[in-house]
Amino acid sequence: MLIPSKLSRPVRLQNAIIRDRLLQRLQKALDYRLVLLHGPAGYGKTTLIAQWAATLPHVGWFSLDDSDNQPERFARYLVAALQHATGGHCVKSESLSQKHQYARLSSLLGQVFAELADWTEPTYLIIDDYHLIDNEEIHEAMRFFLRNQPDNLTLVVISRALPPLGIANLRVREQLLELDNQLLAFNHQEAQQFFCNRLSTPMDEQESATLCDEVEGWATALQLIALSSPDSRATAHQSARKLSGLNTSYLWEYLAEEVMDRIDAPTRDFLLRCSVLRSMNDSLVAKLTGRQDGLAQLSELERRGLFVQRMDMDGDTIWFRFHPLFASFLQHCCQQQLSAELPELHRRAAAGWQALNIPSEAIHHALAASDALLLREILLQYGWSLFHHGELVLLSDCLEALPYNELIQSPNLVLLQAWLAQSQHRYTQVDALLERAKQAMAEHQVRLNDALQGEFNALRAQVALNANRPEEALHLAREALAQLPQTNFYGRIVATSVIGEVHHYLGQLSSALPMMQRTEQMARRHGTYHYALWALLQQSEILIAQGFLQAAYEVQDKALELVQTQHLEQLPLHEFLLRIRAQILWSWYRLDEAESCARQGLQVLSGYEAKQQLQCVAMLAKVSLARGDIDNASQHLQRCEVLLHNADYHSDWISNADIPRLLYWQMTGDKQAVRSWLAQAERPEAACNHFLQGQWRNIARAHLILEENEQAAEVLQHLNSEARRLNLYSDLNRNLLLCTVLHWQRNERSEAQRALMEALTLSNRTGFVSHFVIEGEIVAQLLRQLLQLNTLSEMEQHKAQRLLKDINQHHRHKFAHFDEGFVEKLLNHPHVPELIRTSPLTQREWQVLGLIYSGYSNEQIAVELDVAATTIKTHIRNLYQKLGILHRQDAVEQAQKLLKLMGYGV
Repeated sequence: MLIPSKLSRPVRLQNAIIRDRLLQRLQKALDYRLVLLHGPAGYGKTTLIAQWAATLPHVGWFSLDDSDNQPERFARYLVAALQHATGGHCVKSESLSQKHQYARLSSLLGQVFAELADWTEPTYLIIDDYHLIDNEEIHEAMRFFLRNQPDNLTLVVISRALPPLGIANLRVREQLLELDNQLLAFNHQEAQQFFCNRLSTPMDEQESATLCDEVEGWATALQLIALSSPDSRATAHQSARKLSGLNTSYLWEYLAEEVMDRIDAPTRDFLLRCSVLRSMNDSLVAKLTGRQDGLAQLSELERRGLFVQRMDMDGDTIWFRFHPLFASFLQHCCQQQLSAELPELHRRAAAGWQALNIPSEAIHHALAASDALLLREILLQYGWSLFHHGELVLLSDCLEALPYNELIQSPNLVLLQAWLAQSQHRYTQVDALLERAKQAMAEHQVRLNDALQGEFNALRAQVALNANRPEEALHLAREALAQLPQTNFYGRIVATSVIGEVHHYLGQLSSALPMMQRTEQMARRHGTYHYALWALLQQSEILIAQGFLQAAYEVQDKALELVQTQHLEQLPLHEFLLRIRAQILWSWYRLDEAESCARQGLQVLSGYEAKQQLQCVAMLAKVSLARGDIDNASQHLQRCEVLLHNADYHSDWISNADIPRLLYWQMTGDKQAVRSWLAQAERPEAACNHFLQGQWRNIARAHLILEENEQAAEVLQHLNSEARRLNLYSDLNRNLLLCTVLHWQRNERSEAQRALMEALTLSNRTGFVSHFVIEGEIVAQLLRQLLQLNTLSEMEQHKAQRLLKDINQHHRHKFAHFDEGFVEKLLNHPHVPELIRTSPLTQREWQVLGLIYSGYSNEQIAVELDVAATTIKTHIRNLYQKLGILHRQDAVEQAQKLLKLMGYGV
């Protein structure tokens, strides 16, 4: 008696999604002898084939169970399925199968094929759960079936394991259509559709994609997530909580029933011991299980569909891993069943990874084993290598897990901990760490030899420099070089770098540059690439200070190449590189590229503390200001304010962030904000480098905004004196532009022209553009005067014309103030001049006035308004007459007064 349900395809497919990409592949099924769907439990294999078969007229379905391993039973159901597919065409074969009147299965199948000889309809025989078959007689019969089946008959096999049906031969002969777990896994679109069908409230597209990635498209996991939250209104940040809830509810039961209960005890033990590994090869498996056939066992588990996945080969080594959710399930079982052995398993795993020279994984297992001695051993062997390769977060976790009594016994690790804090910009902690270590080592009678003392002095030199104590830093660095042998390359690199940085700090740029070049060479020679990158960044900053921006840009090219070749993309130094590149691009008015660099810098910092984003956000504000986009700049500056409020920063960072803040207040006329800033602004003792010059220049700008010209003059005089003495040409270029504004405000037109001419000449060296543009109308008017006086060289004339064009572009938003709505409000204002009220300008004349105010020439106004130049002259003559003015400058001043009257900062 046959069970009908074993011969029927599943029909309860409510909420099943239509997987078009896979159904399209199955449309070609008739071209193949075998269609094979194989993969672990829960990948939707049966559901997919049931959907596909629902539209086909001649389909036989055979669902297997454990009892079908008996050849006679298998034969009865197989022939019954074919009878169903062909509408009873195999009557004789059916009778033979029921009475068992055949010698072998292949004989019965031969009779089946004979009866099908005159059956011409496309036909499909589907066998589900073929992995339950382990009878070799049945396998042999099915291999016979595949060799001899009619061309109009296709066999469809659904299995968790790769069946022994001559698959390799069918692949080579292109007679196999194969869908494995990688193809069966849900993609983002299918996951989204899946959740839409099951949840009362649609899930956010990004969240469904995140969940899909986290479970690697495993359909059952997605189903269990949906069941655990049927009324979900969650957003993406709740994905982890969903998975966590899933792990403790339905998933363990499903995997226990569908996987673990179906395998033998030795295989179960093998899986549990391997579960402590995040990835594995034969040597690691041997360490954990004692089996020397690990590779064969892993390959067999993969074939059987036990959620073991082959990874990319590494040379001749084959690597495997478990599906993430299956791995977490196995670890859960391991905790329950092998808890006493777990620490030893992790120690063995750590030893295995050490033998493979992969310290990050060895550390993972040492931490899991809570073995402080093992962890210290690994750190002593690999700690500095990990540091040089940028594994800062991992090292931080290790050192925090190591008891301080163990740490203090190894001065090398004390030094590593302090350097880690230094490299993560936790400058205030470094001094405290060193002082604590000094006291603890004295208590434990831990003595330092000269080499170690030299290493500590090199670090203290760096700390002193960070704290603006250059003389102390120089002394410590020189002492370190005297103590360190040539073999202690890292300490010597640091000490050499510090000496270069001290020269840089003191404004001795001609001495600083060769020291940083030497640092780079030493770092490259010893493979300390993060320090080579640091040295290149210092060289770039020195060249910028000297006014050689093009040379600095080319050094940055070298640095970018180093980042790429040595895989330093995620180091904070990469963000530093992108940021100072953005500064050069901003100076050259290449604003789109500058913005792109700043945004890339923020991406680099995505895994770090938010406080480190300050400089990139400040650069985005500067870009917006250079574009004249005040609203966008305001948004970036609000973010800067939050960062400044929530963290402590080095004075250089604060000074750099203050630049766009002051420019914004200048453009919006917010003098109260400037007064508040100036009242608490730090006033450095010197101005011998570009950091200190920048802070004093901020102070000078604040005085200029407040029209405190005498105070601004005093600051600028000192800045220029120091910049000329130390050849800080980029700072001199910036200072001269502020001097131009100062002389303009003092009504010293000839001095303003001279300052601007010198700034123009210097810009041939620096390439500065944005620094001119940002000062706006004052620079524009002086440039037009200089062009009219014909006092500029040919190169300077070209530069002046370029600057005027960019200033006009930057300020073109201003003439928009003179639209119809503005004019109507202006004419109704109680304090508007009577002349304007009684003799109003036409709307076109208001537009022309706005363009004159924005610095447009007559020709440019004609192009902007798309009229003839003669027409513009007529408009200008009319508006001059109506306003009672004689000159263009009078028109600019009149427009400025009207804008101020209406409350616009100008």
